[in-house]
Amino acid sequence: QIDQILIHQQLELLEIVTGFEENNKYELKNALGQRVYFAAEDTDCLTRNCCGPARPFTMRIVDNLGHEVITLHRPLRCSSCCCPCCLQEV
Repeated sequence: QIDQILIHQQLELLEIVTGFEENNKYELKNALGQRVYFAAEDTDCLTRNCCGPARPFTMRIVDNLGHEVITLHRPLRCSSCCCPCCLQEV
């Protein structure tokens, strides 16, 4: 039973030094700080560095045994408030 999930992004040394975006990776922990899931972004280098935070991505979340429990897809969308029919969605 999990009553709380804490999400911790793993920092990549190469990203810190060069400023180039890497695939984001996250540890999802319970209230005791134990890792219960791991999430990893799947995008290519060009998309990450050209589209920035508005980029499309696939995020795979796996349990501690490596079994995929959920996959999230975010398509490329406009982030302009002038076009409300194309706002971000996951």
